[in-house]
Amino acid sequence: MKTKIYFIESSTSFNKNYLDSPSIAGSEKTLINITNELSKNDDLIINVFNKTDEPFKLGNLEWNNINEINKYEFPDFLIAMSDAKLLSLAESKKKFLWSHSVQPIEKFIRKKQLLPFLKNKPIMILEGEYHYKTRSFLTSLYGKKILPIAPDDEFINININIDTPDIKKKDAIFTTRSDRNLSFLIDCWSHIKKNSETSKLIINPPYELSDQDKTNDIHLRIKGNKQDLINDLMNSRVMLNPGHKGEVFCLAAEEARELCVPIVTMGYGALYERVEHKKTGFIAKNKDEFIKYSSDILNNDDLFLELKKNLILKRKSRTYKDVANDFLKLIYES
Repeated sequence: MKTKIYFIESSTSFNKNYLDSPSIAGSEKTLINITNELSKNDDLIINVFNKTDEPFKLGNLEWNNINEINKYEFPDFLIAMSDAKLLSLAESKKKFLWSHSVQPIEKFIRKKQLLPFLKNKPIMILEGEYHYKTRSFLTSLYGKKILPIAPDDEFINININIDTPDIKKKDAIFTTRSDRNLSFLIDCWSHIKKNSETSKLIINPPYELSDQDKTNDIHLRIKGNKQDLINDLMNSRVMLNPGHKGEVFCLAAEEARELCVPIVTMGYGALYERVEHKKTGFIAKNKDEFIKYSSDILNNDDLFLELKKNLILKRKSRTYKDVANDFLKLIYES
């Protein structure tokens, strides 16, 4: 008999065909990637219920509107994405709550998630060491497991030649949300720019550039499709990402690492998990170190080449095939 696994999600309207769309965030991409990979297993039946108005079925993978869930048999495993209230929409042999945020207890209560959490007794799925450490005892009362995610396959399948890295690239890039300490980075950039006069800083929209930002050669990315993001990263010398206490994984940094772009960070949130200090980038202890490390990579070709070659040697360490295999092991053994 095939194992039925249901995923329930309620953020916005999308289905598996939206993987390359800039309109969805990292957590939605995670759902698409994990269900696509799981559907390759003929022993599984995968159903996704969310706000989609475009139902989709291919083989053993099906996407439907969340209002249709009562028309289906109960699954063996139910995974609610982010919201504990979704756990009450169906019965199952075992339930999991897959979290994509720190979600302190105050917010958990304010969003009316505590009572359904206590009623349904789910095991938490968390995305890394930082996420595990910061999850409160009460909101992980029934157990918590770590399941790191991975970049999309397009980032992994690109060929990067270890012998011909482009030392002419002199630009820095920041590809996460502006509320993730972009203000700190822009303050630092005014000093970094003095040390690397030909360099530009490319940042994600939406953000309103001031006249001073423009003077300091700060530019907005044109936020297009996935290939545009890959091109922008590969045309950059370094990712400057301070990190943020709300970052429980930081897919943006993992994408940069997979494309062999060194990272300078303050290590806030999970950023310290994305960088090997002095091997694939730098974890600064203070603002002065952040400025120094950033300037060093932009100006020192030998340092850049050393970091780049280290990154190339560590590529393809984790794919969604690995995530899917680890996911199945996690739910069967919990």
